[in-house]
Amino acid sequence: MTVSAIGLGAMPLSTKEPRPSPVDAEAVVHAALDAGVTLIDTADAYARDEAEFGHNEVLVANALRSYGRADVLVATKGGHTRRGRDWELDGSPAYLRRACEASLRRLHVEAIDLYQLHRPDPATPWEESMGALRSLADDGLVRMVGISNADVAQIDAAQAIVGDALVSVQNQFSPGYRSSAGELAHCAAVGLAWLPWSPFGGVSAAGSLDAEAPAFAEVAAELGVSVYQVTLAWHLAQADVVLPIPGASRPASIVDSAAATDLVLSPDQLARLQEG
Repeated sequence: MTVSAIGLGAMPLSTKEPRPSPVDAEAVVHAALDAGVTLIDTADAYARDEAEFGHNEVLVANALRSYGRADVLVATKGGHTRRGRDWELDGSPAYLRRACEASLRRLHVEAIDLYQLHRPDPATPWEESMGALRSLADDGLVRMVGISNADVAQIDAAQAIVGDALVSVQNQFSPGYRSSAGELAHCAAVGLAWLPWSPFGGVSAAGSLDAEAPAFAEVAAELGVSVYQVTLAWHLAQADVVLPIPGASRPASIVDSAAATDLVLSPDQLARLQEG
């Protein structure tokens, strides 16, 4: 499938405090669609707590339905559980199937476009979790499979088990967090989409990105654009497989992010950003 070069990370619409109202959250999704975004990333565990598990998936499904769009790739995840407000893990095959079936109901679809294992579960062998994802694809519950927070060995093992249904890896990567550069390069080499989560460094760091990444702020001033646009253009320049999914809780934020697809960085600017 072909999607926009930049997606929308929907997590802040459910987890950020103060949380946007349902009307405001819907406006963010609609603004993303108006700006040409055709991939939205969500997860069943994106909620304040266990009591409202699935909140973000329902929000995304409702926003798409009210907009009248069916040609948007919705990527969701399973494998994270919630106990109260705490985050826990369950990558067992039985749980992943139940989680996938619940996501299907919340998203109101017959098959999930892209279903991702949210995070490796130390209590479940990786091969068993990957076998579960392969079964979901073989049974037609999901069209494509992704993994998140995986290292190179886990990526290779996933490819061996899931086969061509595996299309993406979603790991943390940002100007201030580059330790997964090896996984990014590996994905580029084997042709897997790379979805950097927290591309600005996370909700707590995004507001101070100018100070945390001065080289990026300097280039932004030169180009007369936001530091966020420069950061996303830098992500896109890493490899053809990169597809950032910046979060947003205001329409203006995702509109600004989407505009980064048209931003051209010079070789000199890229070199300075690579240095930090």
